[in-house]
Amino acid sequence: MTQYKARRVPIHRGPAAWSEILGAGACYAEVEGETSADIAIVGAGFAGLSAARKLTQLDETLRIAVIEAGDIAEGAAGRNSGFMIDIPHELTSEDYAGSGDDARIIGLNRAAISFGSDAVEDYELPADFFDRAGKINGAVSARAQAHNDSLAMHLKGLGEAYETLDAQAMTEVTGSHYYASGLYTPGTVMLQPAGYIRGLARGLSKAGVEIYERSPVRKFAKNGALWTLSTAKGNLTAQKVILATNGHLESFGFARGRLMHVFLYAVMTPDLSQTVLRELGGQSRWGITPSDPMGTTVRRIDTAQGGNRIVTRTCATLLPGMVPSQENIKRAGRVMQRKFEARFPALRGLKMQYAWAGHLCLSRNGVSVVREIDEGLYSACVQNGLGTARGTLAGIAAAEAALGCTSDIRTFFQDQQAPTRLPPRPFQDIGANALLRFREWQARSE
Repeated sequence: MTQYKARRVPIHRGPAAWSEILGAGACYAEVEGETSADIAIVGAGFAGLSAARKLTQLDETLRIAVIEAGDIAEGAAGRNSGFMIDIPHELTSEDYAGSGDDARIIGLNRAAISFGSDAVEDYELPADFFDRAGKINGAVSARAQAHNDSLAMHLKGLGEAYETLDAQAMTEVTGSHYYASGLYTPGTVMLQPAGYIRGLARGLSKAGVEIYERSPVRKFAKNGALWTLSTAKGNLTAQKVILATNGHLESFGFARGRLMHVFLYAVMTPDLSQTVLRELGGQSRWGITPSDPMGTTVRRIDTAQGGNRIVTRTCATLLPGMVPSQENIKRAGRVMQRKFEARFPALRGLKMQYAWAGHLCLSRNGVSVVREIDEGLYSACVQNGLGTARGTLAGIAAAEAALGCTSDIRTFFQDQQAPTRLPPRPFQDIGANALLRFREWQARSE
């Protein structure tokens, strides 16, 4: 008998604000007693639900079950910034430019966006939850503007559209005089990530996929041709299993010593009054990523996405134990309050309504783990901080692998090497966090 036990289950700090601002969602059953499916998917985020949707497209007769440790959209899927980006967005680079295979990656990212767009239409999600608004790389310092210039040259070489914005144009968009310039690219989708995930789960459930919540998988074992997944209250037996658990792949014993668990932090304002909005100015909905990847992401949303609010996201901590502390959130909150007030001095002193941490999983060589990892056991994990698009692609590829199908998406992941080993602890922890602090200091104005 082959058996894998979970060393840990997901622990989240702070509310999943994107879910909170939508109010209560649908409630799904827990795994209780004995049940079965043809294919079980562990994890109901972008990867897991995309895998479920792809399976229904490939074989509508399959009995599919998706098991989520917490509530739908309360995990990482409800804690990200909601950018589904098509162009190169390599977080470990200076200016997001990739490694030379960018035309292929752009095509794949756009396939993920198309997949998501089709799901929005098929499952009748609100269009505002999948807004093709594009995004802006904001720049403040000369160093940051040089990053944007470099990325613009890179995009020009790829034949990709972009627009440069001066300080006045940035003020017209954001209402803030903080930014010196920006680089707008039109292909990014601005998600209401929790709304999108909730909509996928609801649509899949109506299509016959069994969705389970509040059922962390403690272990799974193979007896003969079947896998049995065990939760606190029951067992689910399946012929095949897809792990869509991102960094928690390591919790089940896979890729140990090869995955970097990084937490980013975010805050969100309360719903801003019309008086405040008139004083603020700018457009009602926009998104800025920093030209330096270690800078600050800022989004403004409106009523259709959960209220007139501003989201600020920055600070990074390497936490191999995968559990951020309340002190981590408090420290990041203080930093983000200063950055928010620097951008919007008229809102100085405004208390944030929500503060939270979100888990990213990266590999040192930038690869994912999307393949068969044991007989009948497939991984759709390690999104390298690109969970909305890369997670969608990983789910599609894992579904194809489970049914023996081939595509450009599956081939992309098959061609990747295994994650390389990390330095031993504690050198990994000390060195990586020191580097993160230094790079945050370099990008402190961004």
